[in-house]
Amino acid sequence: MLLLLPMDTDEIQEASLVSIADVKKWALLRVEEGQVVEYSHFDTHEEIEEWIDIVVVANDKEYVWPFMEKQVMVLVAYMQRSVDDIVEAYLFKELMDFPDA
Repeated sequence: MLLLLPMDTDEIQEASLVSIADVKKWALLRVEEGQVVEYSHFDTHEEIEEWIDIVVVANDKEYVWPFMEKQVMVLVAYMQRSVDDIVEAYLFKELMDFPDA
């Protein structure tokens, strides 16, 4: 499963989820069996050549149509900001579906 997150830095342990308008780096996480097994970062999401399963955004006011047009699921992490918290919330199905998704 590949999760894409708009983050404020490329340092995975210190990174926080931010609005797409404020993104500094896009974090691409490969999650297998409940663990992040691979992490990479990109300056733009257009650079990513792999199929993205899910984009996690910080709120339901984000401009996510480019992802929806590509049939990428969009989830909202209203409270989670760290990578660990977001992955845990994803695994426990605590992230919300994007409205109108």
